[in-house]
Amino acid sequence: MSGGMGGGSAAEEEVAVPTAGSPPPEAPAPGAGIAAGEAFFRRRFWRGIVCALVGAGLWGFSGACAQFLLSNYDITPPFVTAVRMLGAGLLFLVVLAARQRERLLRDRRTLGRLAVFGAGGLYLCQITYAIVIDYTNAGTATVLQCTGIAFVMLFTCIVGRALPRAKELVGLGAALFATWLIATQGDPSALSLPLPGLVWGIANGLSVAFYIMYPKKLFAEWGSFAVTGIGMLVGGVAAALVWLAGGVVDGAGLALPTLDAAGFLVFGLIIVVGTFAAFALYLHGVSIVGSVKGSLLGVAEPAGAMVIAALWLHTPFSAWDWIGLVLMAAMIALVSLSGQNSEGKRKRSGAR
Repeated sequence: MSGGMGGGSAAEEEVAVPTAGSPPPEAPAPGAGIAAGEAFFRRRFWRGIVCALVGAGLWGFSGACAQFLLSNYDITPPFVTAVRMLGAGLLFLVVLAARQRERLLRDRRTLGRLAVFGAGGLYLCQITYAIVIDYTNAGTATVLQCTGIAFVMLFTCIVGRALPRAKELVGLGAALFATWLIATQGDPSALSLPLPGLVWGIANGLSVAFYIMYPKKLFAEWGSFAVTGIGMLVGGVAAALVWLAGGVVDGAGLALPTLDAAGFLVFGLIIVVGTFAAFALYLHGVSIVGSVKGSLLGVAEPAGAMVIAALWLHTPFSAWDWIGLVLMAAMIALVSLSGQNSEGKRKRSGAR
């Protein structure tokens, strides 16, 4: 607004002159600017929460789609990863072209960082996630992915040289305990998933932590949508190269799988909804609420995966699975909802 201290227009100044017998103009209420700032940051914080939760929930939908494709067609995880990332990357590119972001593509240093983000973060996250689904199922894979919360919190504490807040520790404990319940079905002597699935699940958690934390400066400079889009396209190219190389090494050639109408429909859904929309929304939310809260909000993904897998794929879930789900829902309420005031204070102090 142009009406700052003494900077109003002539019409505004004329209106502000009191006439005879009229009451004096009201002075601005003390703290009005602070209240407006708090309202702005509160709205912004909640927008970030909603975007992160919806994006994470759509990941759960993509997990169910991937499980459907892997179970019903002669398709490998590398092929699913290559198709979904390339398809989503092209969608991002179309939108970015309409926004005319050529300067982003001309900055070689930025392109290098985007390549690291795309290949080392987004691609590894997708391929390890698909591999875990192949060993287990969509619900278990999305829960194991929540180990990324612990890695985000650990790396944040190391870089910031500070201990996590008590509520964040409680939230981390709830997420990890829920993961343990689902992985072991409450029996500490036996895991309810194969060891390779557990190992790949931890690798998936590490890749999640990397792609949440690494692009922080890129988000600040270019915005989350542009960074996510170019990173997704780079990751898609890397995924396609890995799939092509795997076909050559295995001697299977480059034959495409045979799909019916349902297969094409599910592939379209996993590209548009489960990858393009999911990553755009989630990483935009992370850019607002921060890495730690964003990673904790990512536990909305198991909820989506479990419900969709149970209703659509008829995947059985035990009482331990649902207990773990309730713990994760409680963690969302504890950590994300209680953090809005401290987030607003931190943003205001940083703006001074």
